[in-house]
Amino acid sequence: MVDAWYNDTLWVKALAPLSYLYRLLASLRRNWLTKRSAWKSPVPLIVVGNISVGGTGKSPLVIGIVQHLKELGLSPGVVSRGYGANSHQYPVEVTMTSSSAEVGDEPLMIYKRTGVPVVVDPDRVRAVKELIGHHECDVVVSDDGLQHYALGRAIEIVVIDGARGLGNGLCLPAGPLREPASRLEEVDLVLINGEHKVPRLGNATNSSLMQLKPVRLVDMTTGDGKPVDSLGGKTVHAVVGISHPERFFNTLKSLGIAFIPHKFPDHHAFTIDDVNFDDNIPVVMTEKDAVKLDLPGLPEGLYWYLEVEACFDLEKIDGLLTKAGIEKIKRTTGG
Repeated sequence: MVDAWYNDTLWVKALAPLSYLYRLLASLRRNWLTKRSAWKSPVPLIVVGNISVGGTGKSPLVIGIVQHLKELGLSPGVVSRGYGANSHQYPVEVTMTSSSAEVGDEPLMIYKRTGVPVVVDPDRVRAVKELIGHHECDVVVSDDGLQHYALGRAIEIVVIDGARGLGNGLCLPAGPLREPASRLEEVDLVLINGEHKVPRLGNATNSSLMQLKPVRLVDMTTGDGKPVDSLGGKTVHAVVGISHPERFFNTLKSLGIAFIPHKFPDHHAFTIDDVNFDDNIPVVMTEKDAVKLDLPGLPEGLYWYLEVEACFDLEKIDGLLTKAGIEKIKRTTGG
């Protein structure tokens, strides 16, 4: 179905009437929640999300924004739905001993990369209350949650995959969109991940480019890093469980790394059997997938993940922070 959405396949357009119904119901739900029951956080909240189904590079952007907020002297925290998580109770705070099965792969990755408090709960209002009730955060970043309209927000940032764009431009189930493309005109910033090749995205004044830059290869058994080109000219097992694996494969190609592809579903619960090939060929994964694996006793230098960072226009982010009064918070607290 996903391939049909992004390849503009004709048969899915037979579902267009259901798309219009979905779009109407989504609009009614949004209006009801925002006008009647949206909860406003006592600290500014930045939502980083998307309007389409599937990965767009949102979590690396969350990490980049959080790190920038820390550099500005602010004390950010993160809330997340925790897709794939199966905790016995919510809200749950991520710790160094948390498992991806309990809190989700993306929240665990964000916590390990940033060190800021991260709270997981399908009810994001409850997650924010838990976060600010136990930590002195002066700004909260929501990993996803654009459509969680029960939660008020100061800034909305949308990430779009530049290669795939908005697919056929239709809402579910005939297309990949959770909301119509016109929603992009209402958010504060649209970041297009990768080269912008899709005319359907237009040239909105609130849009900017973003790139995911490979930073280093990290040994999953020791945590030691080495240059991203150190496997150039070699063949590896590329093991991936994300919604758009071609992005990862294309990155490996750009680094001159030949690979044997191994695709798994998004949020796949990896086991050692999934990555044990008994051929002494290095295994390379995404960081999001790597947090789901515990590999004690395995040889060093065989299992790696590719660490990436989001590169984006910090001046645009700073402008949004100032507009939302978040820079003022930093100044009044002496940051």
